[in-house]
Amino acid sequence: MSITSIRLNKDVDKPLESLAKKLDRSKNYLINQAIREFLAKQSLEESRWQDTLEAMASIQAGKSLDEDDVNAWLNSWGTASRQSKPQK
Repeated sequence: MSITSIRLNKDVDKPLESLAKKLDRSKNYLINQAIREFLAKQSLEESRWQDTLEAMASIQAGKSLDEDDVNAWLNSWGTASRQSKPQK
């Protein structure tokens, strides 16, 4: 475990102190939880950004489907005449 020192503004420290008391947890615990959640969120956002870049590259390479074909396929779901998925 490493030690990092931070300065908290009063508008953060006071509510943090209150929450720590209410939850019967230390401020350190709450700060670590907040950082874990922030890092997880950032990781998810990075993953989504990479997916977006891949999708954009795919479109630029001409690997896209016609909207009408996709809608017809989706609208056939749950019917007796379900279509096979559109191909490019």
